[in-house]
Amino acid sequence: MAGRAPRRRWTGGRAVALGAAGCLALGALAGCGSSGAATGGPTGGPAAVTLVREAADALVAAGSSKARTSLEMATGGTRVTIRGEGVYDYRNRLGRLKVLLPPDPAGQTVRRPITELLAPGALYMKNRGAGVPADKWVRLDTGTLTDGNLVTGGATDPFTAAEVLRGTRSAAFVGRTEVAGTKVRHYRGTADLGQAARAASEANRVTLGAAAKGFATARVPFDVYLDDEGRIRKLRHRFSFVNGPRAAPVGVASTTLLYDFGVPADVRLPEDGDIYAGRIAEE
Repeated sequence: MAGRAPRRRWTGGRAVALGAAGCLALGALAGCGSSGAATGGPTGGPAAVTLVREAADALVAAGSSKARTSLEMATGGTRVTIRGEGVYDYRNRLGRLKVLLPPDPAGQTVRRPITELLAPGALYMKNRGAGVPADKWVRLDTGTLTDGNLVTGGATDPFTAAEVLRGTRSAAFVGRTEVAGTKVRHYRGTADLGQAARAASEANRVTLGAAAKGFATARVPFDVYLDDEGRIRKLRHRFSFVNGPRAAPVGVASTTLLYDFGVPADVRLPEDGDIYAGRIAEE
């Protein structure tokens, strides 16, 4: 989306980086729906594919929720997990997460949590470090990120994660289970990022299209857990990307947990004067 996201205050429930900013996830590693859609019996094949593709619509119908995220990756014998927690407004495509980076590889430096605001076409980060003043935000155009901000922000945007499922090519019913005390149905399948981009909402077409071209493969295996209203309670994607022209593909597992649907999601985007316009140091 060209230009800045609108500077408005939204309330949900009713109605990070490549390039100049550096890669948050890799920096941590290196030290730097229709309601009732799921009420039928277990199913596979075309019916399961349709059900999973509609999961994003069920979130919009719910309005908002709380979210927990985790991003796991391993390379060079080192494994890191980046965790996030916050709220998301699915109708206005706005979210707020507090992202906790792991300690440095020596385990000596505890990094301050990064506050992230998710908006159509934009990612805002505060406490980013890299020479950015503590009271300023960094703004990134997610359409310019080669992964569509599915990985580099250190957390996958919950609605973008759901819209990846619009590209579901195959899905199979695994079984009934529970997620955080809620009865759910578990489906496992594969989505295609290019197909997801074509079927996504306008706000995510560019970002998912970038991911389809930027990842090592557009094929995304997933496990999704849907409640009786077709809403995502847990979603796990496995992405593969190349960190550099000669590097081997890196596997990343992104997990999103959604709960407390309908909770107020009050997200205020920064004013222009609060956004850092200076040079961002390499980490």
